[in-house]
Amino acid sequence: MAPSPVDPARITDYHIHVYYDPESRERAALLRQWVEERFPVRMGRWHDVPVGPHVTAMYQIVFTPDIFPALVPFVMMNRMGLTVLLHPESGRPRDDHTINATWMGAVLPVKTEVLPETD
Repeated sequence: MAPSPVDPARITDYHIHVYYDPESRERAALLRQWVEERFPVRMGRWHDVPVGPHVTAMYQIVFTPDIFPALVPFVMMNRMGLTVLLHPESGRPRDDHTINATWMGAVLPVKTEVLPETD
């Protein structure tokens, strides 16, 4: 029997993780400023060291599905070469950071062992 499709309505919000290093931090700050000025988002703290499943420094942008059509293309066009991870929040953290994720730029490893897989 074929599996049933997953209903995208289970997505409560989205996360964008903007990765940076000391040389690209200024570009990451500019992108952060531009996003904050233009979109109703929640900005996460700067993490200058790896945290959670992320293997390099990053900050997070949390946003609701209704602004996806405007925010995601904005980030795509203005990421200035930064690596960006976009993923849904669907209640399945491991899947959301891996098989449901979209990368802009380099695909970085994700420490999946720290991500619970729940339903």
